[in-house]
Order: sequence, then structure tokens, then C-alpha cells
Amino acid sequence: MKIIVDENIPFGREAFGRLGDVVTMHGRKMDAAAVRDADLLIIRSITKVGRDLLEGSRVRFVGTCTIGTDHVDEAYLRERGIGFASAPGCNANSVAEYVVCSLLVLAKRGGYCIEGKSIGVVGVGNVGSKVVAKCEALGMKVLQNDPPLARLFPCEKRFLPLEALMGADFISLHVPLTKTGEDKTWHMADAAFLNRMKPGAVLLNTCRGAVLDNAAAVRWIAASGRDSITTQSHSGATINTSLLILDVWEGEPNISSDLVSGVALGTPHIAGYSYDGKVNGTTMVCRSACEFLQSRTGVPPIQSSSMDRQDACPALAMPPSPHARLTLDASGRSDEDVLREAALTVYDIEADDRRLRAIADLPAGERGAYFDRLRKEYPQRREFQNSTITLRGGSVTLARKLAGIGFKLNKQPPT
Repeated sequence: MKIIVDENIPFGREAFGRLGDVVTMHGRKMDAAAVRDADLLIIRSITKVGRDLLEGSRVRFVGTCTIGTDHVDEAYLRERGIGFASAPGCNANSVAEYVVCSLLVLAKRGGYCIEGKSIGVVGVGNVGSKVVAKCEALGMKVLQNDPPLARLFPCEKRFLPLEALMGADFISLHVPLTKTGEDKTWHMADAAFLNRMKPGAVLLNTCRGAVLDNAAAVRWIAASGRDSITTQSHSGATINTSLLILDVWEGEPNISSDLVSGVALGTPHIAGYSYDGKVNGTTMVCRSACEFLQSRTGVPPIQSSSMDRQDACPALAMPPSPHARLTLDASGRSDEDVLREAALTVYDIEADDRRLRAIADLPAGERGAYFDRLRKEYPQRREFQNSTITLRGGSVTLARKLAGIGFKLNKQPPT
């Protein structure tokens, strides 16, 4: 059995190699000729799967190690009887941590505190619910919007109409990309949406690029500059700190350099790229592939009766966090200074921002390859849960905040 696996999927060869012969390749190079004789196809979001790719192939199972599925024509797969699985929630915690780091960076640049600020979370599924929990742990006022969940749970008063979020200090988008239907999200954040936000508000998009009308965003940045706060970044560059934080872009990998130049923080579609999240995706799809094959043959494709992360990706292969233990001195410091130190020690989001901004210095024809290379060569990033903090001089409230955003806390040793 031949299995084609995107080369950027961690442990792809080790996990799926027990099911058949694995061939790895770049996701953008998976064309009809390349997959024609494959039995299983394991992808990420950059590979578009549908009739054009699979017609005439012998592929019988497609797995995407991502939470989103808009790159897959699921109706076509059902019509052909091809099995399909995704990895919902695999990197939800990674994205939520990205949001936390973004907020803490902007607060430092703008000279304000996150605690007491308001944030509207649009889409309260796997990712959005974690963003809600972490922002509440930071002491923010969280407003939630999710029309499908509001219809499903009509007695839930926490779900508000979108208009009720427009007065928030931040709005964070966590919705799937859909182009039709009652809850269409394609260009949901259009010019009218942006102009309804209160002056100085910040919009974060970490879901899909086309949820935000990128052309409208470029115009909005130009028109809204008077409402923004301009400060100095750590690199010394002047950055507009009160408009957009974007991890996803229309037209990836050929994104708008004008938009990159105008955002407060910009990153190359890596919000969910924690190592933990990527390995979770591999594990979930490998488990689904095993279940699919067993349903066809009646025989488990591997001997193990379990299919957890340790089985799919042996624990010895998971490297320890470089920040497994942190000691933070909170004496005489604000809670947010300590929170910022902890979060940015584990994940330096500004380094990702600097790397992406370099795209503007490249010839237009080289920018797409550079964007893809940033993702392919992305440095290993572990989640907060892998770090245990010893807190010196901190309050119980600070300890709760650190735990609330995901860190483990160690009791201060006796002195």
C-alpha cells in the first residue's frame, strides 16, 4: 500500500510507515500524476483535494492534519466512496496561546494593561473556546458570538449578535471558511465590518485568510492611521499597534506585501504551528486511517490496541521543551510584566513577525517561495503546558493567571 504524506507533517513517516510504504513530498507538488497510484493521501491545508486531483487515482482515504477542511471537496469524496478525516481541535491550544502572546505584545507597545480590556471572540468552537478561557484568565471582558451555537442552544445568554462586539477593544476571528449559507464567512470582515469597529480597536485573524477582505483591510489601514498608536518595536522599527494582527492571508503564499507592511503583527500562517499541535494532528489522522482500514478489512492494520500520541509518535521522539523550567521573580513587578516574560520566553511572536516582514524586501516573484519556506523551516515551538514555573514573590492572583493561560506552577522552594 502506497501512502503519500506531506513532508511538513511531523512523524509522518514514522506514524504512517507502519501502515504501508510512505512517500513524502511538498504539499503544493501533489498533483494528479503524483497521487495517481497512492492508496492513502495525508495532507495539510496547502493541498487542494477534489476531482482535479483525484479523478482516475486509486486513493481511497484522505486525511488532513488540520482543523480546517475548506481545502477539501468533501462532497466529491463521499460521491467516490473515499474515506476522509481531519484533526479538529489538534492545534486549538497553540492558536489560543498565539492570541495571548499577541495581546501581551501590543499592551507593552501601547503602554496599557490587558486586564479590564474587552475582546469579542467570533466563533466559539475548539479554538475560540480556548481563547475565551485564556482571555478570561487574563482578566479581560470577553464577548462571544457564534450564530450556529446560539441556534443550537437558544437559552445560552452568552452568545451575542455580532453588532454587540463592535465596541470591543479587540475582536478575534475563529470561524471556518464558508462561501454559502446562512453563516457564510468569506469576507465576513469586509469594509463595513472594519468601519463599524470602534476607533483604535484591533482585529485578529488566525482562522482563514479570506474571512478578512484583504483589499479592504489595506484601504482601512490607510484610512484609520489617525486612530492608531504608533510606538517602537523591539527591533526599533515604527509599528502601528492598533489595527490588525494577521496570521492568515488571502492568496497564500503570494500575499500582499502592502498588507504585511501595515499590520501591527504579521506571521506566516503559523499560529497553530506549535510542535504539540502538529503532532496531535498526525496522531488523530493516523488513528482515523487505522480505523478506516480496519473497517474495510476487519483486521487492525497495526498490532497496538491503542492509538494515542505515544503510540503514533513515541515519547522518546518528542523533544523536551527548551523552557521546561522557568523561575520568575515577581517582586515589585506588575502581573502583566511577569505574564509577558513567561509567555514570550516560550514563544517569541515578534521573531515570527520580523521574519515575515522581510518579504517586502524580496522581488515579487520570490515572495511566495519565501512564505512557504518560513512555514517549512519553522522553528520548533512548544506549548505553555510543557513549562513549569517557580514563582518568587508573586501573588495568588498572578499564579492563577499563569495557570489560566496554560503554565504549570511549582511551589516556591523554602529559603
